Amino acid sequence: MNTRHKVYSMPFAKVYPLYVQKAERKGRTKAEVDQIIEWLTGYDRTGLQQQLDRQTDFESFFAQAPAMNPAAANIKGVVCGVRVEDIEDPLMQQIRWLDKLIDELAKGKAMEKILRQV
Repeated sequence: MNTRHKVYSMPFAKVYPLYVQKAERKGRTKAEVDQIIEWLTGYDRTGLQQQLDRQTDFESFFAQAPAMNPAAANIKGVVCGVRVEDIEDPLMQQIRWLDKLIDELAKGKAMEKILRQV
């Protein structure tokens, strides 16, 4: 049985606009979404744009991330009914970390709290 999730091969560029739309619907900005992605993955603006332009899939996007933020281990909570800290698959956990951070942004949390600086 293949336990590989479809999301792994999905282009990150397909989901990225949905992250931005979710944030903007709640009065947040694309720049804040980018800041979260850059904080989590270590991509800079240019690196992030290159990944989007290349239609890099989620698996490669996270595998090629310059430096996953060690503070990401502090991301806790529920996304899609699953506690992110209990996810055993490292790639799925990284994807859910990003989902959780975008959720927090859309819920109006302060950036310092989202980026685990408090």
